[in-house]
Amino acid sequence: MLHAVIMAGGSGTRFWPASRTLRPKQLLTLHGDRTMIQSTIDRLGDLVPASRQMIVTNKVLVDAIAEQLPSLLPKNIVGEPCKRDTAPCVGLAAALVHHEDHDAIMAVMPSDHVITSHEAFQAAIAAGEALIKEDPTRIVTYGIPPKYAAESFGYVERGEPITAEGASVFQVKQFREKPDAETARRYVDAGSFYWNSGIFLWRASTILEALQKNEPEMYSHIAAIADRIGKADYAETLEKEFAAIQGKSIDYAVMEQYPNVVVIEAEFPWDDVGSWQALSRLHQADEAGNTVVGSHVGIDSQGCIINTHDGHTVVTIDVDDLIVVQTPDATLVAPKHAEERVREVAKQLKDKGLEGLL
Repeated sequence: MLHAVIMAGGSGTRFWPASRTLRPKQLLTLHGDRTMIQSTIDRLGDLVPASRQMIVTNKVLVDAIAEQLPSLLPKNIVGEPCKRDTAPCVGLAAALVHHEDHDAIMAVMPSDHVITSHEAFQAAIAAGEALIKEDPTRIVTYGIPPKYAAESFGYVERGEPITAEGASVFQVKQFREKPDAETARRYVDAGSFYWNSGIFLWRASTILEALQKNEPEMYSHIAAIADRIGKADYAETLEKEFAAIQGKSIDYAVMEQYPNVVVIEAEFPWDDVGSWQALSRLHQADEAGNTVVGSHVGIDSQGCIINTHDGHTVVTIDVDDLIVVQTPDATLVAPKHAEERVREVAKQLKDKGLEGLL
């Protein structure tokens, strides 16, 4: 059967001050009227029932996610004891899914994408499921046709086409890490590269075998956890064994080495909401080019991104290309070109004894 696993352990530091430790990006409403994680569940529709939907997140977020997703079974909101990147997250989820269903196919996806066509997304997942049923050793990923030479995404280079019904499918030639500007332009000009969406399909048994082969030490800890599922000491074993894992991304651990990966060209609209500038892609700008979520009065202000709290108005005068985010207890003002430096805020707040703002 098809299972959905949603990775929701990120901290969303680039969305400070709206994103906080106990309310990170995936729990915010940045597009539409549903939070990011609610929207991720919504787009699954009837493709995967709630009983086969799993969230893997930081253990401190379990209660908040349960509140936002009351349809999920409590056991299907899995709290990681500590942050260990995506490969251990995938391994833990695969072990839990495999315990329930030895023939399970897993659709694995992040919790912080905007995909506005549910129908196209579900069709793409169904196409991937068919490809795995045809060849159970396959791993399927989804490539986003690049709209510009992005330096913030990894890339997938496609190889030979594969015959498939209802989808454009190619053998993966190679994965490429985030490039510099010149390399990104070369990728886009070549016409054979996609943005790496970070959405995958595989059999649970396939990904566990790949981790066992490529990351035997990591796998040994996952196997120790799997051995205690349903036992009285499961929680204790999870705490101990998961913390002992050396973190690594699933791309490094498996994807870049696995010999049988195919990429489906995504026909659904997609946005990786990675920073405040994403708001300018998700919301219509005003006549001055300002993207405003909330209340704003602008005098000779162009190209700004304004996000305000209910009941608060931001006024800007004679400024261009600023990011202004207002919350009840903190305000961010930064030039758009420096948005990556929002990551540095956490250290500065800790140094100044302002951990309550994190």
